[in-house]
Amino acid sequence: MSAVESVQLNNGHSIPQLGLGVFQIPPAEVQQVVEFALESGYRHIDTAAAYNNEAGVGAALKASGLKRSEVFITSKLRNGEQGYESAQRAYFDSCGRLGVDQLDLYLIHWPNPSAGRYLDSWRALERLSTDEQVRAIGVSNFTAPYLDELLRHGEIVPAVNQIELHPTYQQRELVRRSIDHGIAVQAYSPLGQGADLDSAAVREIAAAHQRTPAQVVLRWHLQRGHIVIPKSASRHRIIENLQVTDFELSPAELDRVTALEAGNRIGNDPAAFALSQIR
Repeated sequence: MSAVESVQLNNGHSIPQLGLGVFQIPPAEVQQVVEFALESGYRHIDTAAAYNNEAGVGAALKASGLKRSEVFITSKLRNGEQGYESAQRAYFDSCGRLGVDQLDLYLIHWPNPSAGRYLDSWRALERLSTDEQVRAIGVSNFTAPYLDELLRHGEIVPAVNQIELHPTYQQRELVRRSIDHGIAVQAYSPLGQGADLDSAAVREIAAAHQRTPAQVVLRWHLQRGHIVIPKSASRHRIIENLQVTDFELSPAELDRVTALEAGNRIGNDPAAFALSQIR
């Protein structure tokens, strides 16, 4: 199986460009799923406190026998634990559940602007970073207004902005703004939760390459420079999603997929999402 390339972050650390997301994988199932993914060659796992499955991810990492340095682990600060002191506590709680001393990447999961705490939370992440408690820090779901405010008041530029990003919802201006500041763009729901795979353009390109529509869309992301974390609990799809590094889309094919932009947001609006995410 072809090796996944890495993207260098703005602090010098590297992140595998393709990983496994575990959103909505039940706690009772996630260990088996992640163990299989690691056996299959994945070296990047993305979880969050709000997913309630960090412990299972940690158990899988331990059972894999892999060295800690071989697997890139991301988790996220949930809304209900935002704030300077609570964010620091939450980070170490996540490390404890995952059974690790340090995370490779820790993100503020949502700006949650109605609470007004994301700048305090970012100060906490900056402290963790300067104390070398975490390898890299970043944000998730930060649209331009929140990202700009963070850049104005923060001391460390986020390494990553993880956002909803797929062919029919590309957030081009936000992507451009992030890249201009040296912030890597990470795509969640990279397949539009499957909705983007029915496009005639994607299917025609897939047939031309003897690939699946999902592989074509993931290849589009990789060639656009996005970090991608497709979620799957299916063993077949876990393997299939990793088999995207040994073919390329032509410039014309990339343009056909890019032309699918339709403003089709699937997830929550970052300006309004304020659930505590505590289960």
